[in-house]
Amino acid sequence: MNEDIQFILDSSKEAMHNAIKHLEKQFINIRAGKASPAMLGSVMVDYYGSQTPLSQVANVNTPDGRTITVQPWEKSMLQEIERGIAYANLGFNPMNNGETIIINVPPLTEERRRDLAKQAKAEAEDAKVSVRTARKDANNEIKKLEDVSEDLIKNVEIDVQQMTDNYVKKVDELFDIKEKEIMTV
Repeated sequence: MNEDIQFILDSSKEAMHNAIKHLEKQFINIRAGKASPAMLGSVMVDYYGSQTPLSQVANVNTPDGRTITVQPWEKSMLQEIERGIAYANLGFNPMNNGETIIINVPPLTEERRRDLAKQAKAEAEDAKVSVRTARKDANNEIKKLEDVSEDLIKNVEIDVQQMTDNYVKKVDELFDIKEKEIMTV
């Protein structure tokens, strides 16, 4: 097979794979009722004048399904961590006991679960659009190639379509898992 065709196939596969990775990251940020350290993944803390991810200044744990504890490595960081959690606007009410910050994760209402499922569906649709865009880009690049037979172009387009179908199926599988996780009380 022509090197150009292989390069096009590889780059479209990489783009589709990146769409899946991005979707997985987005799904981590959609909470499904159980407490998880990833819920605080977007929290930035002012650490001696520079914005630093919470995970680099404290230990974040979930002792049970409804509680997140944040144990700073330096006690002087408690107020900054509290401020960072509030500033991240995650809807949590952190409690400071002088040594750790405790966050009680409230159970989700049925309406909130439906909203989160819609949000997950929108993220899945965005991932599908990215996968299909990669397919379109690959097909456009293939058609631009010179000195390639029409049969080879058709075969490569079939390969790209099969790859697209597989990645769209993977997006659907990930969404089904996330939706079930969100809707399970």
